[in-house]
Amino acid sequence: MVVIGVIVFLFGLAIGSFTNVLIYRIPLEKSIVYPPSACTSCGNRLTALDLVPVFSYIFLKGRCRHCGAPVSGRYPLVELLTALIFVALFMKYGISVPFIAFAFIMTILIAVFFIDMDHRIIPDELVITGIIGGTVLVIYNCISPMTVIYGDSNWWTPVIGFFSGSLFLLLVAILGIIIYKSDDAMGMGDVKLMAPIGLFLGWKLCLAGLLLAVTIAGVVSLFLIITRIKKRRDAIPFGPFIVTGAFIAIMWGWDLINWYIGTGSK
Repeated sequence: MVVIGVIVFLFGLAIGSFTNVLIYRIPLEKSIVYPPSACTSCGNRLTALDLVPVFSYIFLKGRCRHCGAPVSGRYPLVELLTALIFVALFMKYGISVPFIAFAFIMTILIAVFFIDMDHRIIPDELVITGIIGGTVLVIYNCISPMTVIYGDSNWWTPVIGFFSGSLFLLLVAILGIIIYKSDDAMGMGDVKLMAPIGLFLGWKLCLAGLLLAVTIAGVVSLFLIITRIKKRRDAIPFGPFIVTGAFIAIMWGWDLINWYIGTGSK
């Protein structure tokens, strides 16, 4: 198990390196496969020595080997975060279809997290990729029910999940437009993002993740307002909270649901 865990960690680092490419290139509408990676300061092409996840950053002391320009600490952070999430998923699900499915959607969601933080957009390319992957999982669920994910063997559980979270946020967006005369209350990217999450989590975990996202967003927003980091009418990207809520639901969603049902019946 330790050996496999190390392999999963290293694989997560590699995927994290690719996720950095998604985060940097997709908002700029650049190809994610060509041209090869290069220093954003001097333009020199990066070699294998420059691209070893995390370790290159440490050995090169966070600077470009060619021009000495500082390299953002975001790169090793994303690589390490992805690796740790992969290990957490492995510890929860082992090497299995749920592990592969959740590793896939979390890779997309990590990219969404940082892109939305930086640019306040959720790219359609990532949403569509998530929907395609989720559709494959739905088809697999029809052949071999994924009760560990969806909690039941009903084929329509992920299909309802596809609509449930998105429809809820769409309602919030419409109400925001009516009440505040603005579309800043909820972006359509957030609405669309819930669709692939619903396919991967099913409607129960999807709504649990959405509730967690709203709760965490409320607490963080209140803190930012109290500390005067943000003003009351300042817009805060909701995508990172959706990603956080989805990950918590993936890891502990059923435990939270069963705990809530248990406390409610007492």
